[in-house]
Amino acid sequence: MKTSRRGFLTLTAWGMVAGAAPGMLRAQNLPRPPQPARLRLSCQEGVAPGKTLTEKLDFLEAHGFEGIEPWGGGLPRRVEEFQKALRGRKIRVSAVCAGFEGVLISEDEQVRQKAVRSIREILTAAGALGAVGMIVVPAFNGQTKLGHVEARELLVRLLPELGEHAHKAGTRILLEPLNRREAWFLRQLADAAAICRDVNHPGVAMMGDFWHMTWEEPSDFAAFVAAGPYLQHVHIASRKERKMPGEDPGDDYTDGFRGLKFIGYQNFISFECGSKGDPHQSIPAAVRLLREQWQAA
Repeated sequence: MKTSRRGFLTLTAWGMVAGAAPGMLRAQNLPRPPQPARLRLSCQEGVAPGKTLTEKLDFLEAHGFEGIEPWGGGLPRRVEEFQKALRGRKIRVSAVCAGFEGVLISEDEQVRQKAVRSIREILTAAGALGAVGMIVVPAFNGQTKLGHVEARELLVRLLPELGEHAHKAGTRILLEPLNRREAWFLRQLADAAAICRDVNHPGVAMMGDFWHMTWEEPSDFAAFVAAGPYLQHVHIASRKERKMPGEDPGDDYTDGFRGLKFIGYQNFISFECGSKGDPHQSIPAAVRLLREQWQAA
């Protein structure tokens, strides 16, 4: 039987967990999360079909979504709009996707401070909307000249103050690892978790993205287990072309879903993707696929 590298390392991760203590080879003796994981689907505002926010929310609610993810740019001016649109609905803001100015780990202090000010403003809006957190990429490729060690040390120094602002606002910063074509600095979930551990602040957490993980993680299961309690948001898309889940042949998320179930994940899995077809059809199809694979995981 042929086993892929990803499959081999997934089995290895399971073996490491199972071998952590005598008797844990039996599935019923594996450590259990304090509460069962839930599949709570969200969708970025720009991905949901509809000409207005109300139309987008109507569509998402009709197809079982529990969250909507707005762009952070301009969000402070839209807080009242979202609050009114969400009133009386079951759907809520899941996370806020970036949208800040500047570069958090730039070698230029003015650029850094621009990022800090912008992030603080969006965090305040995210908190007012009850968001789980605000997604932050420390730097894309070409945005900083700092070496990896210097950049990491700088990020760990900056995050406590931003985390405190986030915590007081009732939300979090969510560090996002990307694939190496977009950012070499932060690429794997374990790296983001290690930064969260070093900062050690309730306002600083992280997220994972199945599409980026396709290129960077040997095992989705192991990546989510390594992230553990620091994981507070997840993005999803097709595994190759970043379209709707299921629009690439062989799209499979069960390994990652097992990891999310293992850690008792409670927050959102949010669509960040395009669509090869009409989203009125492709989104419901993706929802069916994810529910089937979640059940199978």
